[in-house]
Amino acid sequence: MTSKIVRTAAAVVVVAAVSAAALAVVLATKPPELLKVGANYGAKIVCSNVFIAGRDAQAVLADDVQAPGHPVLKHLSVKVDTERKTVRAQFLGFIGDGMAVYRPGTGCAAVPDGDVAQAAQHQFKPIPIWAPSPNVAWPTGSQAEANPAVQALLEQDALAGPGVRGMAVIHRGRLIAQRYAEGFNAATPLLGWSMTKTVTAALVGMQIADGKLSLAQSGFWPDKADQRAQITLAQLMAMSSGLRYNEGYGDVSDVTRMLYLEQDMASFTAAQPLEATPGSKWNYSSGTTVLLSRIWQRAAGGGVDALALPHNRLFAPLGMNSAVMEADARGNLVGSSYMYANTLDWARFGQFLLQDGVWQGKRILPEGFVQGMQQVAPASGGQYGQGQVWRWGPGGDTPEGQDPDARFKLPADTYWMEGHDGQSIAIVPSQQLVVVRLGLTPHRLLYQPQGLLAAVLKAVQP
Repeated sequence: MTSKIVRTAAAVVVVAAVSAAALAVVLATKPPELLKVGANYGAKIVCSNVFIAGRDAQAVLADDVQAPGHPVLKHLSVKVDTERKTVRAQFLGFIGDGMAVYRPGTGCAAVPDGDVAQAAQHQFKPIPIWAPSPNVAWPTGSQAEANPAVQALLEQDALAGPGVRGMAVIHRGRLIAQRYAEGFNAATPLLGWSMTKTVTAALVGMQIADGKLSLAQSGFWPDKADQRAQITLAQLMAMSSGLRYNEGYGDVSDVTRMLYLEQDMASFTAAQPLEATPGSKWNYSSGTTVLLSRIWQRAAGGGVDALALPHNRLFAPLGMNSAVMEADARGNLVGSSYMYANTLDWARFGQFLLQDGVWQGKRILPEGFVQGMQQVAPASGGQYGQGQVWRWGPGGDTPEGQDPDARFKLPADTYWMEGHDGQSIAIVPSQQLVVVRLGLTPHRLLYQPQGLLAAVLKAVQP
C-alpha cells in the first residue's frame, strides 16, 4: 500500500513538473499582452532615464517603474547593454521580453517586434545648443533672482506634493524660486508625459506659420469617401475628432497598446473607426496627438529633417539644451507622451507660450496662435482648450464635470500643461506667471498643484 502511495505521489509530481514546464514554455513564447505591455514599458522607461537623464538603471526600475505601478511589475528585471544602447526587460527572467533602444536625437523607443536595427535608423545628430551660464540671469542663463517668500512656499512639502522632483517659478520673465529633490538637480531631464502634447501643438503652429498647414484643413485620410477624411486639423487639436479611442491605463487599452505593443503608433491610431460626428464629442486621446505629430512631420517633408525640426527650430532658439522629443520604432515623434527636459527648460517653454510664441524678440508661432490654443474646445464642457492645453487643473477629488480650479479662486485666464504622475505647468498671463511642478506623483494620491499656484499668486501680488 505504501509503495502504491509513493508511486502515485511521484506521478503527481511528474505531472505537475511537466505542466509547469509547459506553462513556462507558453509564457515565454506567447506571453499575455498585459505582460508584454509591462515588459516594454519597463524597458522604455529605464532606457530613457539611463541614456537621456543619466540615472541608475536599478534605481529607475525600483522607483519609477515598480513603486508606483501595477503589482505585477515587482517581478520585472532589466538588463542594460551600454555598448548597443539597448535595454531588455523580462518577468521572472524569461517572460515578456521587452526591448528598447536609444538613438541620438530621438531618444529611446520601445521595440515590440524586436527589430532593433529598424528602430535605430530613426535618428539625427543634434546641433549644439548654447549652455545657460550660471552667471547670467534666466532665461539666457540659469541665475535666479530669488524671492524668499516664494522660495519658502516651494519648501513646504504639503504645497509641493509627494514625489516632487523639480519646481520653478517664473514671474515677469524672472526665475524667482526653484526646488529639487535629493538625487535630482536643475540639469536633470524629466519626463513631461502629456505635457508633450502642448509642445506638439506648437510644432503644428510652426507649420501653419510656414504656410504648410491650416486649422481648417482636412483630408488626412487618403480615401475621400472615408468619413474620417472630413476631420479637420482644428478638431484634432481640440480632441474632438470623433475617433474611437480608449485612454484607460492599468490594462491593455488603446493607449497602452499604442505606446508599448505597436511599432507604428500613428498608423495604429489612424486605423481607429469613427464613433461620433467630427467636432461633436470631446475625447482625450494620446493617439490623436500622435496623429498630429505625423501630420506636421509630413507637412515638413518627413525623414531626418522632420525628426530634427523640434530640436533645430524650437529647442535651440529657446536654449532648451536638455530637451529630447522621442520617436517610436518607425520614426513617428511620440508627441503625446515622450519629451524629456530639465525643469528650467520646461519653464522656458511655458514662458514662450506666455509671450504668445515670441522669443528674444523673434516670432516663432503665428500671432494669436497661442491665444487660440487657450480658447475652450466647444465639446469639452469647459475643461480643455482648442490647442492641446487644459483650462482646468488636475481634478484631485473634485466631482466629475466640476471645475477643480474654482475652489482655489484662480484667475480666469489660467491654463495648464498637464502630464501623467503629477507633471504640470500653470500659465497665468494676467499675472505674468509660470509655475512648473515635476515629479512622480500617482493620480491616486489626489495631489492638486492649484494650492501651490494660489499661494504663489498671493505672494507675488504687489
